[in-house]
Amino acid sequence: EYGWRVPYSYRFARPRQDVAPVQSAAYQEECGGCHFAYQPGLLPAASWQRIMDSLEDHFGENAELDQETAGQLRAYLVANAADRVGTGRSPGIARSLQGTAPLRFTETTYLRRQHHQIPARAVQGNPEVGSFSRCDACHRDAAAGSYDEHSVRIPGFGRWED
Repeated sequence: EYGWRVPYSYRFARPRQDVAPVQSAAYQEECGGCHFAYQPGLLPAASWQRIMDSLEDHFGENAELDQETAGQLRAYLVANAADRVGTGRSPGIARSLQGTAPLRFTETTYLRRQHHQIPARAVQGNPEVGSFSRCDACHRDAAAGSYDEHSVRIPGFGRWED
């Protein structure tokens, strides 16, 4: 009589949180204004220190900030870095780095291991994606800290299954 209904628990289910979402409005505004605001839990503290120390040449762009804002962002990023938090995927990311401090999440063994089956034509050869650095192009809930492989939709390719 009522037909099929979605169980209550699924109607309001939130995406699984793999890393803590960005909690700093200043970070979201300053960094997220130009690119996806990567969650601090994706890189170790040493990586965030290196990034903040080189804002005058931030991957070919000048992203310098006033001293107060830079200090605020540095403190936020370092305190919430992969090697400083013990939740979600962050500890695994930190362990996979074996003490290195990459400047890009795309340079991590962790990312490469998680994306090794995706063909280059689906990412670099895809004008709607272009690079693995565009997390939010395929991970619909990336901004919420969810990188669940079951919610991946590659533009032009659809749902991705391993």
